[in-house]
Amino acid sequence: MSDSGAMNVLFLCTGNSARSIMAEVVLNALGGGRFRAYSAGSHPTGTVNPAALDELARRGHDTSGLHSKSWRAFAGDSAPEFGLVFTVCDNAANETCPVWHGSPITVHWGIPDPARVTEPDDAVRDAFRAAYDRLSRRIAGLVALPIEAMSVAELRAALDALGDADP
Repeated sequence: MSDSGAMNVLFLCTGNSARSIMAEVVLNALGGGRFRAYSAGSHPTGTVNPAALDELARRGHDTSGLHSKSWRAFAGDSAPEFGLVFTVCDNAANETCPVWHGSPITVHWGIPDPARVTEPDDAVRDAFRAAYDRLSRRIAGLVALPIEAMSVAELRAALDALGDADP
């Protein structure tokens, strides 16, 4: 939990340049103060993909301050305690993660990498739009869950179902 009582949530991907960044922004926007989202990568690119920034801005999100960062930033003694950790790409799901504070529930919500689409421009926009839409649907489902009244097993099953329902 954060100092405000919100559940801390970490979204992981390999590069932390698109999917995990978008998920962080969307949950912080939709979470209604119940969640505090972060994102990181196992091998961060160091920059946020411009197409991800464009999609977020097109959807009305503030993109200032977003940056690609290593998951090591969230593994130290001063790191937040996470309730949930999501991998949103297959590579990060198969890597050995650091030990997270708080024994979080870990869930894999694989999303195809929109950054792999490099041309033409309309295909790039479509790929980032599709990734944003899938993440938004899953995150809206998370926000709608009565997590405070759910057991760990119930919450894990519900989160897995959200990912499975929108493959």
